Amino acid sequence: MHPNALLELCAELIAAVNKLDAPADATVSAFFRQHKNLGQRERASLAETVYALLRERLKFQNLAQSGHGPVPRRLAILAWRGNAGFMRGALSPAELQWLDQVQAIDTRSLAPKLRHNLPDWLVEPLQTRLGDEEFWKLAASLNEAAPLDLRVNTLKLKREEAQAQLKAAGVEALPTPYSPLGLRVDGKPALHKMEAFTSGGVEVQDEGSQLLALLLAPKRGEMVVDFCAGAGGKTLALGALMRNTGRLYAFDVSGHRLDALKPRLARSGLSNVYPAQIAHERDDRIKRLAGKIDRVLVDAPCSGLGTLRRNPDLKWRQTPQAVTELQAKQRAILASAARLVKPGGRLVYATCSLLDAENEVIAAEFAAAHPDFKPLDAAEALAKAQVEQADGLVENGALRLWPHRHATDGFFAVAWERAA
Repeated sequence: MHPNALLELCAELIAAVNKLDAPADATVSAFFRQHKNLGQRERASLAETVYALLRERLKFQNLAQSGHGPVPRRLAILAWRGNAGFMRGALSPAELQWLDQVQAIDTRSLAPKLRHNLPDWLVEPLQTRLGDEEFWKLAASLNEAAPLDLRVNTLKLKREEAQAQLKAAGVEALPTPYSPLGLRVDGKPALHKMEAFTSGGVEVQDEGSQLLALLLAPKRGEMVVDFCAGAGGKTLALGALMRNTGRLYAFDVSGHRLDALKPRLARSGLSNVYPAQIAHERDDRIKRLAGKIDRVLVDAPCSGLGTLRRNPDLKWRQTPQAVTELQAKQRAILASAARLVKPGGRLVYATCSLLDAENEVIAAEFAAAHPDFKPLDAAEALAKAQVEQADGLVENGALRLWPHRHATDGFFAVAWERAA
């Protein structure tokens, strides 16, 4: 495609994404369905440009004010992540001069908000919690793309075998530093074409998400519930840890999300998983299982702010009001899920949020209202699950992962055992 035509398409996509009226990945996917003539490299250039823009949106919008012509085109030029020479071939002499002037600016001289690229309502709680120096480390990490983590399905392969299969396919994968199940891959290889993936030997799953399954630590023959299963990434990890025995319920209110589990479940080789759509957290199916379940994972609906490296649009689409509404859901779901746990059973509450409001606050409220649930030390539980350096993953007895410290998504998880 001619450079100018591709740049114009990029500007069109940026204008659509910048409305922030839908998840960015959905908008990008819909755009590509409309433009089926785009090649793989062209799609990658457009997608990576859009995500680069979303990560540093405030900076790019500020710098774009100095240019001329349509704003989406200026933003596309500034955020471009494809071949630089190709893009410059689309620019007029005036645009080339402007771009050179902008690129010569020392970004360290910009105002703080143009460097951290976070909304004010999010800056205050994070800066208060971490302190100024570490806040800036977090902000920098959130403006970087996340690595690609894989979970090895130990029902089919050992980690070393999966690593060897990927290497034979031209993909270098290194063991994740904490999870004994994980591999980390540079770049974005076409996994869906590789035997290790199509045969169910590996699944895409952030290392932090793998650690949640290891914290729940389900055993052979147990009855386990993944209360907010979604597309089932953690469900598959739990089923493998159970060695395909026992009974694993995957509950979710969204049938659409559970449908996405079906092909993954087929690849995994698991036969102990029972997906079920529920109407709400007080569904009759939940009541029938009250007091019968060995282990319950509540990966609660949350702001998703721990995934900003992957979903940078969330920081512009979420609001303090939305977080308050999510807290009400989190309280209700956790209280309902706790009823499932039998005496001596384990309950894990988790989010992929960075905010205390969705994490420590909810956990403390639950603990105060449920004295029969005794807190478990996450470091001890993770160490038993063969997690490396478990002590460095835990704050005040709870799993607390930060992108800048651990190179994972941001996660929180706390575990309790119900008194016998």
